[in-house]
Amino acid sequence: MKLTLLVVGKTDKTFIKEATEEYIKRLRHYIPFEMEVIPDVKKAGNLTFEQQKVKEGERILSKDFSGKEMHLFDEKGKMFSSKEFSQFLEKKMLSGLKELVFVIGGPYGFSDEVYKKADSKISLSRMTFSHQMARLLCVEQFYRAFTIIKGEPYHHD
Repeated sequence: MKLTLLVVGKTDKTFIKEATEEYIKRLRHYIPFEMEVIPDVKKAGNLTFEQQKVKEGERILSKDFSGKEMHLFDEKGKMFSSKEFSQFLEKKMLSGLKELVFVIGGPYGFSDEVYKKADSKISLSRMTFSHQMARLLCVEQFYRAFTIIKGEPYHHD
């Protein structure tokens, strides 16, 4: 199985970019992983929040999701402990799924069309994080999940 994190917009903070790259490097020891960046909507200042979500949604849905599951990181999603998230990933790996795609949307969330196509919504926390921080947290949690699955000492109960 392959794991993909689809994100809207680039990361411009060097310290976040470096930390994210470190966890991606660690994660690739366990599973094929890719973080794909969907470019920001140009001239977004001329658009309403809803129009921006629709444009971002069109870009997200332009990807080929056949044979894949799409899960959205969303504040209204299901909350997992790290151990529960590792069990979720392990179950997906054992299901024979070709690719698991997780999506972090833009600053205003997802369009209705993206919500309709998603297989689930997952919440990182009840708190709000910048989209750049959310990427780092997601990649770290993917890495943590695989260390839990493998019984390695990174995670402490």
